Amino acid sequence: MAAEMESGGGGGGGEWWWAAASAAQMAAGVVSYRRGCGPSGAAMPFKAFAVASLFVGASATAAAGAVRGSGIRKVDDLKRVGENIRRAIRAPPRNTN
Repeated sequence: MAAEMESGGGGGGGEWWWAAASAAQMAAGVVSYRRGCGPSGAAMPFKAFAVASLFVGASATAAAGAVRGSGIRKVDDLKRVGENIRRAIRAPPRNTN
């Protein structure tokens, strides 16, 4: 367990990998977008899909890193955050089974 935590695999401190991955995907998307589709334009549909996939992947990776960095590891943790938010805005509690 200690080796796993030191490598960033399971414990705190490994969240910077998520930020690095998100930044790399965003940079690749921007570079690819600026480069264009080429002189013939035949690869335009593929290029558009690839650039969009990079941007969506970067935002998903950033969101996952933010959730992981805030200490949410299980669904129960996320439910507890939701309960705290509902309590803070004075909304009635949800009773789900």
